[in-house]
Parts: sequence; C-alpha cells; structure tokens
Amino acid sequence: MRGWFLLTLGLLAVVIGAVWTVQGLGYVEGSVMTGERIWVVVGPVVALAGLAGIWVGLRNRRRRS
Repeated sequence: MRGWFLLTLGLLAVVIGAVWTVQGLGYVEGSVMTGERIWVVVGPVVALAGLAGIWVGLRNRRRRS
C-alpha cells in the first residue's frame, strides 16, 4: 500500500511542479503566479522531489512482489 501512495504523491508533485514552472515562465496566464520568477525555481524542485517519490514507490512495490 505504501508504494502506491508514494507513486501517486510523486506523480502529483511532478505535475504540480511542471505547472508551477510554466506559470513562472509566463506560458500559463490567469494566475498571480504568472511571470513570478520564484516559481521557476520552486517548480523544478517540487518536480524533482516527485520523481524521487516515484522512484522510492517503485522500489517499495518491487521489494514486496
């Protein structure tokens, strides 16, 4: 069960990080985050944390199988 949770949380973090990055770059409009450079830094950090969560989740699932 823990593997699925980490996989889901990791995937969500990757998607959110990507959205924050493109908003920070100004490609997605209609938000207070649009064009703010802080999101160009925070977005990839969140996405990398999500990739780490996916990796750990996959390792946990393979160990239990």
